[in-house]
Amino acid sequence: MEVEERKLVEIGKVTHYFSKIGVAVVKLKAPLSVGDRILIRGSTTNFEQTVTSMQIEHKNIDRAEAGQEVGLKVADRVRVNDTVYRIV
Repeated sequence: MEVEERKLVEIGKVTHYFSKIGVAVVKLKAPLSVGDRILIRGSTTNFEQTVTSMQIEHKNIDRAEAGQEVGLKVADRVRVNDTVYRIV
């Protein structure tokens, strides 16, 4: 039986969540790009998704750097202080 080797790199924390539009605001501590596979984990949150859209100040971007706050469209509900990981 083969076990998939996956490494998780912590890239940020959720600072806000807009439930009506399904968008999480994430404060980044590492770069993030559209197309990256991420895992969002917290006390009641645990799901994976691919980054499909990212915004800063309501403008679509393809890549964000450490220290920036980005809006991410998320597949499920997240909570403040949930940790965001990049799956590598």
